[in-house]
Amino acid sequence: MQQFLKHFAPAAAAVAFSFAAFTGAASAQQEIKLGYALATTSHYGVAATKWQEVVEAETDGRFVFRHFPSSGLGGEREVIEGLQIGTVEATIVSSGTLSNFVPETGVFDIPFLFRDLSHARTVLDGPIGQDILAKFESAGLVALAWGEQGFRHITNNRNAIAAPADVAGLKLRTMENPIHITAFQTLGAAPTPMAWPEVIGALEQGTIDGQENPLSVITSAKLSEVQKYLTVSGHVYSPAMLLVAPDFWNGLSDEDKEVFKKGAAEAVVAMRGFVDNAESSGVEQLKAAGMDVGELSSEQKAAFQEALAPAYEQYYNTYGKDLIDQIIATE
Repeated sequence: MQQFLKHFAPAAAAVAFSFAAFTGAASAQQEIKLGYALATTSHYGVAATKWQEVVEAETDGRFVFRHFPSSGLGGEREVIEGLQIGTVEATIVSSGTLSNFVPETGVFDIPFLFRDLSHARTVLDGPIGQDILAKFESAGLVALAWGEQGFRHITNNRNAIAAPADVAGLKLRTMENPIHITAFQTLGAAPTPMAWPEVIGALEQGTIDGQENPLSVITSAKLSEVQKYLTVSGHVYSPAMLLVAPDFWNGLSDEDKEVFKKGAAEAVVAMRGFVDNAESSGVEQLKAAGMDVGELSSEQKAAFQEALAPAYEQYYNTYGKDLIDQIIATE
């Protein structure tokens, strides 16, 4: 018996040590709850997956991402508030609710502000965009990078849209964004702020006539199944943002912070690639799905811009004409 114990004790100790080492490694893993509004197959999902891949690979699995797509943690405002109180670690969000936390972000939602995607990306990646990212710290949030949704377009079930008069009275879902609401009110529409999880049901039930979103959202959310008309209006460029919770961020080492920043930067590249593809193929995809598609000409867009002149006066008062002109003039 003593001989057995003599051989058994070291083996038992080794097993115990191995178990302790395993449980120690397991306990060192930190879960990152990452919430976003759309499906994993969307541009949000593509960005989330790339962010995860980079961070998990470069930290040897010390961080494990858990995705909550399709508003699995609630609407975007709820998720952002979750970051502020520390119940959620990370999110990828549209610009829809960001101005409720940092008002300056609203300047990018001004209609017809950007000429094209290249112009918008240059502004967001440059001093103007980076200065606004830095303002999120005072709102109890850490903004790592500007993501992207693309230019927004209008879908509806009432009629085709070729002129401002065609929008009059249209019950149109908008984000909880005062800039968008002001624009559509100025055009005579009936903007209806609504959290994204409610939109499909409201369209099916006829509570609203339509909505406006980038092609990346219109295609990935299969809005062709509940909407008849698509107007390729490009009325607003729609950025997105990669945010993390300050409590989580402040607990990271400097090295891990750099990894999360690198992951966010690569996520943005993947997200923009998805948007580029949606912009080039989305219209044909939606036509094939049976939507009635019309694209505003330069002259038609000019008519909308003219109709929005009163709204622009409000935007100048809110954000300053100098800043707006500086954005427009960026090459």
